[in-house]
Amino acid sequence: MGGKKSNKIREFLRKFKTVRTWQLAVVLVPLAFLAATLLRFEHLRMTELRAAVLVADEAGDLEALEENLARLQDYTFSHMVINVTESNGVQEVTFGTGPFYLEYSYQRAAEAAIRAAEESLTDDSNPNGNIYQIVTNICRAEGVNSGWNAYLECWTRELEKFPAAEELGSTTIAASIPSTELYRKNYASPIWAPTVTGWVVLICLILFAIIVVRLGIWLVLTISLIFLDK
Repeated sequence: MGGKKSNKIREFLRKFKTVRTWQLAVVLVPLAFLAATLLRFEHLRMTELRAAVLVADEAGDLEALEENLARLQDYTFSHMVINVTESNGVQEVTFGTGPFYLEYSYQRAAEAAIRAAEESLTDDSNPNGNIYQIVTNICRAEGVNSGWNAYLECWTRELEKFPAAEELGSTTIAASIPSTELYRKNYASPIWAPTVTGWVVLICLILFAIIVVRLGIWLVLTISLIFLDK
């Protein structure tokens, strides 16, 4: 059996050697288009799963949130997900979901922590109504535009304007609110995965490498002949 397999491989290599470089290029073009299309589909699927996570986060459905996070993580870890992320105005290509935040889960946890801190200090009723909702509405835009550290600073600054929260102080509030990193997610995908997309991409890379090597050899031989003719 081993001899038959090796003979078949040798026969394939002999036939492959007769294939012209331009023929390889003709095969590479549609394969590259197919690879780009498949990569696009995997990116869109990741985006769809990530959107489902954010919807569950906004709805406060913890069970759905955990399920969607697990589904997003499993998909990202087993597929080639190419993504373009932006950091400080600079765009870069990454493999994975890119960083995203469970905004509403963080807000609910922060509000609960602040309420608990206030209740531990005073039992007086708040004449200003739901100050936490007021602060959330004020600081939401700042958090979206400048990040969650700015959101926390805004929350602390605005909350201290209300008499009922004066006793807490910025140190107590900051200590009570959970870290934003607990609600920051960023799943990385492998550079190559054994999926249909992965195999098509691999074939494209192999064909491209063969074409480059052949062109390199042709270029070296051409230059050598020029010098030899002189």
